[in-house]
Amino acid sequence: MSSLLPVLALGFFLGMRHATDPDHVIAVGTIVSRYRTARGAAVIGAAWGLGHSLTILVVGSGIIAFSWVIPRRVGLSMELAVGLMLIVLGLASLRDLFRLFKRPPGPAGAAGHLHSHAHQHGDYVHSHPHQHEPEAHPHTSEQTPVAWLDRHFGGIRLYQLVRPLAVGVVHGLAGSAAVALLVLAAISDPRWAMLYLFVFGVGTIVGMMLITLAIALPFVYTSHQPRFAGRLRLAAGLISVGFGCLLTYQTGFVQGLFTGRPG
Repeated sequence: MSSLLPVLALGFFLGMRHATDPDHVIAVGTIVSRYRTARGAAVIGAAWGLGHSLTILVVGSGIIAFSWVIPRRVGLSMELAVGLMLIVLGLASLRDLFRLFKRPPGPAGAAGHLHSHAHQHGDYVHSHPHQHEPEAHPHTSEQTPVAWLDRHFGGIRLYQLVRPLAVGVVHGLAGSAAVALLVLAAISDPRWAMLYLFVFGVGTIVGMMLITLAIALPFVYTSHQPRFAGRLRLAAGLISVGFGCLLTYQTGFVQGLFTGRPG
């Protein structure tokens, strides 16, 4: 028992280090950029870590208990899914911001001239021409793409955590095989191996909560400066798209998923 404690402690800190992988940080950073409180960011990080850890625990337990073998092509397909997901997350963020800095000039001195800037209705952020004083808005807050979902599920706390949870699940699928094989090589008893996976997952959750808090601080402190906060979100979206394209190319061509020779 005493000899296993250092192994479990190592699993916890390896889980925290695993949370710092670039694709993990970029994906969560893109999601966290929508939130304006440190508490909300920490919850998002915990949801991502939970989804990631559940997937690793389930798949890893199957490999340990039933000797599952994940083919190379399947493993690379999971990595490809991570790259495509990063691209989608980045594009979704950029879609809300691409008109942030476009403000049509209005007549000099005219009150309430037509202009455009990013604004939000609940969790939905977008841009379109409108005016103030008097207020002239082309739609109500209920006429947005997420309005139906918000009306039906907005009161359910779990609904707010679906997106980071799903992202964590996808990342867990991409990394579960390597983690489980590492456990098999290090621990002979399946029960202790599964406990190691659990401790590794807890470390990942804690690590991701700390990372999301660190990422969220610039957004929290610039929430009163919409244009600067918009630039941060723009940078997060561009980084997510760029890294997703790089990961997709590396998985598809360098590692051979698209060439018929998966490595």
